[in-house]
Amino acid sequence: MSTSYRIGLVGKPSVGKSSFFNAATMNDVPEGAYPFTTIDPSVGEAYVRVDCAAPEFDEECTPNVGYCDHGTRFVPTKLVDVAGLIPGAHEGNGLGNQFLSDLNETDVLVHVVDFSGKTDAEGEPTEGHDPRDDIGFLEEELDQWYLGILKKGIERYETGYTTEDDAIEEELAEQMSAFKTNEDEIKRLIRRVDIGFEPDEWEEGDKLALAREIRKETKPMVIAANKMDTPEAQANYEEITNDPDYDHLTIVPCSAHAEKALKSADKAGVVDYRPGDSDFEITGDISGDQEQGLEQIRDFLDEFGATGVQAALETALFDVLGVTPVFPGGANGLGNERGEVLPDCYLIPPNSTAEDFAYSLHSDIGDGFLHAIDCRTNRQLGKDYEVEPRDVIEVITTN
Repeated sequence: MSTSYRIGLVGKPSVGKSSFFNAATMNDVPEGAYPFTTIDPSVGEAYVRVDCAAPEFDEECTPNVGYCDHGTRFVPTKLVDVAGLIPGAHEGNGLGNQFLSDLNETDVLVHVVDFSGKTDAEGEPTEGHDPRDDIGFLEEELDQWYLGILKKGIERYETGYTTEDDAIEEELAEQMSAFKTNEDEIKRLIRRVDIGFEPDEWEEGDKLALAREIRKETKPMVIAANKMDTPEAQANYEEITNDPDYDHLTIVPCSAHAEKALKSADKAGVVDYRPGDSDFEITGDISGDQEQGLEQIRDFLDEFGATGVQAALETALFDVLGVTPVFPGGANGLGNERGEVLPDCYLIPPNSTAEDFAYSLHSDIGDGFLHAIDCRTNRQLGKDYEVEPRDVIEVITTN
């Protein structure tokens, strides 16, 4: 079980987004190098890796969902392939409105960018396109979308729909509630951009700056620098990661093609490969061409440490969102009354307390919360204890 986080996969047509989605989920979504291959948002199950706690107790876990492979727990999360990103999406161009509402169902974004520069702004084949244009283009589309909604809130505030006592942050928090923000956050972000609390004094640039801050806070983003198995992409990656203008972004080098090839070969029994690993073993009979292809992939893994597909998802959830993986313990340490050992790994919000964790298990368990027990140390934990990644916690409840 886990709090269901949804990672949104975005990118213009033909950058390898469907390949990334398929590689991450091994679901068969049509792949095609033409715009609008993906019309409906495809939702697939991907996995993030967590070091399993069971070996520390000399136990073997029995997962309810996901699986465990040699001490690495693969915990399911939702991956949403969002369709229809083209210039002017915020004005409703293409599948614009659908694109934005699908996007809003997600907690964090992975923006797949063709770092080889071989697809232009519309996703058509070209040479020498600057990946920075694509990064900027998505941020600009989202900022304009946020700005449109922000302006409606300012308008409501200024036309007196609100009572005299309502502060601007209350109005904006209500207007932008779909982005899971709140008054305190809006107040903090207004202070951060330092524009004061009188919207009639805000200039156009102030509004855009605030919209951008709200967007960065509520739709954090990781860049998957795709097609990194090409020399052009490697040169662009070097340049962009050394450009201070991109310091605010986390950029993960990746090759969706390599991940898909390894997973397919593993499925066919030709190689032994575990997603996210830095190497693989050839175990079956293959042709000279296949061997050559696999050795090229091995060179890529030697250079970058992995294909980057797992890393992009895990960076999005664990580093950018700060999600905490926690194992519920049982009455006899790790097991439950059915004899299952650590059957679940929950993914819960950052800074969650033991009581928050109890509520994520079930509202009744939270309502009856007495205390928790750290299964590693048998220490009793109060309701305000802040849960650490990979804690094994038993909750004692009256319910």
